[in-house]
Amino acid sequence: RDSTGCTRRARMEAVRGAPHLSKVLIGAVLTLITLLTIAGNCLVLISVCFVKKLRQPSNYLIVSLALADLSVAVAVMPFVIVTDLIGGEWVFGRVFCNVFIAMDVMCCTASIMTLCVISIDRYLGITRPLTYPVRQNGKGMAKMILCVWLLSASITLPPLFGWAKNVNDGKVCLISQDFGYTIYSTAAAFYIPMSVMLLMYHQIFKAAKKSAAKHTFAGFPRPDPVDEPTARGLKPHKESEECVNFSQLLKHDRKNMSIFKREQKAATTLGIVVGAFAVCWLPFFILSTARPFICGVKCSCIPLWLERTLLWFGYTNSLINPFIYAFFNRDLLTLHGYFGEHSVNRGFVLQLRS
Repeated sequence: RDSTGCTRRARMEAVRGAPHLSKVLIGAVLTLITLLTIAGNCLVLISVCFVKKLRQPSNYLIVSLALADLSVAVAVMPFVIVTDLIGGEWVFGRVFCNVFIAMDVMCCTASIMTLCVISIDRYLGITRPLTYPVRQNGKGMAKMILCVWLLSASITLPPLFGWAKNVNDGKVCLISQDFGYTIYSTAAAFYIPMSVMLLMYHQIFKAAKKSAAKHTFAGFPRPDPVDEPTARGLKPHKESEECVNFSQLLKHDRKNMSIFKREQKAATTLGIVVGAFAVCWLPFFILSTARPFICGVKCSCIPLWLERTLLWFGYTNSLINPFIYAFFNRDLLTLHGYFGEHSVNRGFVLQLRS
């Protein structure tokens, strides 16, 4: 037992006793996840910077999300990989432990809260198409993003200022297991944002369903049957009137179709985002919420492999996010394809030169 009262041997023996090949494979997979996360989010940032069409206030949230996910990959994942491969022992010192936990909590929370704000933004854009875009401006979006990061940072502050200190004895680096702080942090960082996202998805889905029932797309107008002599006398006037009516119907149908497609796309995108988010983070936060009540406030009695597996499931959400938005955004998808094709062509040219 260590000074915190935790039996570390049982938690670490599964990793330390693993064959060398298994450690190499685990390290390779985790490194690949980290590199892909960095690449995907960098592409999103580059896309918004270089594509003029994407430099609009509504995409500032996508930039904030990409920055949060990129921060997770750069400032958090490498240290977790090293710690996992050596059996879960913290080797980076006590002072950096608190910094690491603060970065981990803040960046992951910022990513989650940004997803929440994006869902609200999409909901308002669909349900208030005439008034909400007018209110969208760079300053307003910047204030929303600043609030997201400040709220995320506020969750990291209590352990740094005396309430709910982190478990840190030089060899163990674990976020505070205080009951009150655990409930506060998991609720603010996950359960409340997830509830809001589910509510927004439900509202957008209802709007899309209502739109599908409301918007009808007319066909060609058919003239009413009339007597032949009357039809001959009114034929030019009747044809002219039908052309005008048909033009108006087409214009109305195009507008309905545009609204319908926008609502369907928003519902589909947000549904995939919420689904991926829940699959990635829900198991980890259920475990994190239950852990202090199962193991006490001084340690974690959960098997290390289980903790780390669920944690990495959560981290993969930072990998998935940029690809979801790239797939549903034509401009992002086009630029990603350009970079991919350019990379392949460049490699082919280098092979020819060699």
